[in-house]
Amino acid sequence: MRNISRRTLLAGIAAGAGASALVGGRAVADSPDLPRPMLFPSPRLTPFVDDLPILPRLEGSSLTIDAVSATHSFHRDLAPGPTLAYGDSTYLGPVITAHRGQETAIEYRNRITVHPFAADVDTTLHGLSERDRTEVPTSMHLHGGVTPPEFDGHPQKIARPGEGSTYRFPNRQDAAGLWYHDHAMAVTRLNVYAGLAGVYLLRDDYDTGERGNPLGLPAGEFELELVLQEKIVHGDGRQSIRSTPIVPQGRWEGGAVGDVGVVNGKIWPEARVARGLYRLRLVNAASFSVWDLRFSNGMPFWVIGMEGGLLDAPAPTTHVRLAPGERVDLLVDFGMLDPGATVELRNTESAAPQAAQIGAVHMPMFLRFRAEAARGFTGPVPDRLRGGTGQPPIVGATPEPAHIRNVSLSQPSDVRLPPSIMSLNNLRFHSDDIEMPRQGTVEQWNIVNATPDPHPIHLHLVHFRVVGRQAIDTLAMCARQPQPPIGTKWTPDADPFVVEPLRGPEPWETGYKDTVICDPNSVTRIVAYFPTADELRFDPDATFPAAVGTATTESAGHHEHTEHQDDHRLQGYVWHCHVLDHEDHDMMLEYRTVR
Repeated sequence: MRNISRRTLLAGIAAGAGASALVGGRAVADSPDLPRPMLFPSPRLTPFVDDLPILPRLEGSSLTIDAVSATHSFHRDLAPGPTLAYGDSTYLGPVITAHRGQETAIEYRNRITVHPFAADVDTTLHGLSERDRTEVPTSMHLHGGVTPPEFDGHPQKIARPGEGSTYRFPNRQDAAGLWYHDHAMAVTRLNVYAGLAGVYLLRDDYDTGERGNPLGLPAGEFELELVLQEKIVHGDGRQSIRSTPIVPQGRWEGGAVGDVGVVNGKIWPEARVARGLYRLRLVNAASFSVWDLRFSNGMPFWVIGMEGGLLDAPAPTTHVRLAPGERVDLLVDFGMLDPGATVELRNTESAAPQAAQIGAVHMPMFLRFRAEAARGFTGPVPDRLRGGTGQPPIVGATPEPAHIRNVSLSQPSDVRLPPSIMSLNNLRFHSDDIEMPRQGTVEQWNIVNATPDPHPIHLHLVHFRVVGRQAIDTLAMCARQPQPPIGTKWTPDADPFVVEPLRGPEPWETGYKDTVICDPNSVTRIVAYFPTADELRFDPDATFPAAVGTATTESAGHHEHTEHQDDHRLQGYVWHCHVLDHEDHDMMLEYRTVR
């Protein structure tokens, strides 16, 4: 097996231009007896036997957070297994609360002693070596933060064990649900899956997070943060980053569908809720899957915000589609339930077709809510969230772009070991043929997805508006504009090959976003404003050292700190697919905003 890539094995069953070789696990609750010899399964586990963990909270202008090795039990019937975590947690990190206009300084240290997935490090990926198995590289990124480039978690600005630095987040943007996670080059999927992720809530004078807030939103115990993930676990409690024996350990796999749903670090937990309105802050922190989320009884709910903050008005719906990296802010009325009644938060999106062909089925559920007899928050769902008295300004119309650029998502079809990479613009990460939008300019990006899989595309620094999506005839486009060998920029014009009218954004996509689902064989159009240095109050095009921080030596009962600096300098930000396996190899590029 060591000379056979999964790409080669699946060549006959994963058809289509740029077909991705992605496999997944099985949802044991759906069809536990179906044999799947190509997949690693989780053991059969009873759902709803663990209480939903309430994540610890951290607030203040000056914080200390370490990345640490830990052990954690994901289910009542599983022993603790090795994990990574932030702070004092055994998995994930605390909910950090920040306030608009008040800088948050986080003194960060890498104190990882052993990585749960050391054997899974693929040293053939960009920038990795045997050293990275034991001297684990990390880089903290505030996802959704409008952050100076030196504090943005650039994948090449890393801290190894004993090293760290202070991150400074200005918090000058609207209140929103952000999250922080590791972003180190080519090991992001390993570090985040192991546990390096946490929620970051930015408050302002309108959305205070306190009882009696101007918007009339639930607060306190009626606001819940839910970090959603999917996993494959072993019977001894260890996590598996691998989904199939086809790809040897230590080789990049390309993505895996988990077969159990994990919320705040527990597999299929139960949350007891009062009978009233709740605000649920959801993060898709998965490595791979897009989920179509809805309640098992079909009850309606309201989307009030996405990544960039509140919508102009609540969007009523019975489902919401959420990709890795995206967040959604919901109002759910559990007063619709009788005392003692239960309802599950479920996923109805199927596994990717090529994964299903080798045995994957969709992962069906995340958690169950049980209504208690007590009445909870009984305030109404607001009619509006922006533009009224005591409310922030409206999001308003999407601005007209001054410049339009095409960018592409593809998987080059060469057979290689490790399996074929994923690519932006048909380039590798080290390419210097990057996008360079001008500061102060509104641009439209036409994201051309020439693969049969959805890809969530995330732009660092900026928020954008979704204009809409159109299906394209990918085969005709590629015949007319052939894809060159990897390393030569390829940004095809999809407009002559669209096969349907423009579909506008989903009801929950009408506000500001930082991550967007790009559907298979389609063009997704977004509009972004790239702010100036004066508007940001920092230079987004400043250069900064690749490694500036503090090395910590612990000896004789005290800590010694020494500053060190790498002569190599970095510049700008990155944009990438938030399928973390894709990001690691090589679906990520740098970009700069120039004057």
